[in-house]
Amino acid sequence: MFKKFTKRLNQVSEFEREPIPKENQKGLRSFLGMYAGEHTAGTEFVIGPLFVVHGAAAFDLVVGLLVGNLLAVLSWAFIVAPIAVKEKITLYYKLEKICGRRLTGIYNVVNALMFCFLAGSMIAVSSTAVGIPFGLPMPTLDDWLPSSVMWVVIVGVVGAITTIVAMLGYDEVSRFANIAAPWMILVFIGAAVAVLPELGVSRPGDFWEVAQNKIWTGQVMEGQSKFTIWHIIFFSWFANMAMHIGMADLSILRYAKKWQYGFSSASGIFVGHYIAWLASGILYAVFLQKSQGSLEFAPGPIAFYAAGAAGAICVIIAGWTTANPTIYRAGLAAQSIFPKFKTWKITLIVGGITTLAACFPALVMKLLEFVALYGLLLMPMGAIIFADFYFYKKLKLIPEWASHSGSLFNGAAGWSWFLTLLTCLGLAYFLGIEIYFLGLPGWFLAVIFYIIFGKWYQSRHKINLAS
Repeated sequence: MFKKFTKRLNQVSEFEREPIPKENQKGLRSFLGMYAGEHTAGTEFVIGPLFVVHGAAAFDLVVGLLVGNLLAVLSWAFIVAPIAVKEKITLYYKLEKICGRRLTGIYNVVNALMFCFLAGSMIAVSSTAVGIPFGLPMPTLDDWLPSSVMWVVIVGVVGAITTIVAMLGYDEVSRFANIAAPWMILVFIGAAVAVLPELGVSRPGDFWEVAQNKIWTGQVMEGQSKFTIWHIIFFSWFANMAMHIGMADLSILRYAKKWQYGFSSASGIFVGHYIAWLASGILYAVFLQKSQGSLEFAPGPIAFYAAGAAGAICVIIAGWTTANPTIYRAGLAAQSIFPKFKTWKITLIVGGITTLAACFPALVMKLLEFVALYGLLLMPMGAIIFADFYFYKKLKLIPEWASHSGSLFNGAAGWSWFLTLLTCLGLAYFLGIEIYFLGLPGWFLAVIFYIIFGKWYQSRHKINLAS
């Protein structure tokens, strides 16, 4: 049986270093299901409650999420999708053409680790639901280390299953999401509606008053920072910064037949990052009322209380549907560093690292900060791709410099990445700008840096394209 499974894995081709053939391109339904599955996911059971913890007011949350999520969908549709559909190659191969293998290798190490940690947080979320029948002690907002041996065992099992699905390639990842997504959405909505009477909502007209006074009250929990409408807008826009303006979804949307499929991200963003964040916030408010302000922070028991076994199962599958494509992306990133190895073997190693990371509850408790950090670290390379694709020829510069020059390290890209992150760090340290607000100025800075350094670098290292 193992040989048969290995044979199937060896037959999986993800076209890591070639454009997607026409016969392997996907229709709109594939992307609707994948985005709905990935973004109606385990993170939603964490991020929604964290808005409550950070004292978001009801109006700020409802309006801020509407604006921020719309900007995120537009970023997918107009920034990533046109390049992905035209190029038909992975993010990692595209970067290799621009930056050279050495610089891309450095990026891919950072990228793979960030994706591992993100997927790890989702495995941890699923594990809080798997642990319910075993009476597993749940982590609290202040926990950093594993709480018990049983926690580590459960995380290991969940991580193994998630990794196996990711090893089977994009087709299986997409199929899994298409099956799970519609059901998960219904559970999110149903569970939230079911618990509203416990907060005092007996008719629709009661909801807004209850929302302001009992759910999103604007009151910050001890030890947490205050979230305004601007925090909500920028967080919801850049929660997936690495995927859209950071261009990670070149690897996903390269399968699309049309660039307009970038709008399919709305199936996940407005259901997952809007409805599900609101729904999970409602569930957490009920949990806080019932537990008299407990610091325990476990999505599994919260969903189980609201929707019984269906809620717990929803948390498990929601974690999987995010972790699967995230481990898949991490596997592609790592495989580009070791191109002689089969992607499934690299994905197996990546899954092991991810599972180890999932043992630490801090990944969940500090998820808002981590999501902002990993997007910020990867974002400059997306800006470099954008500038290389749209501006370089117009400015009489050579795009995809490394592929034409044979350079292993494009200094223009390297300096642009480094100085963008250094400038963002300076803005945070000297001006006190919070990490949630650094992505937008950072992206424009990276574009400007790459154009300036490109002119300087290419003038010093001239090549003859005709040769």
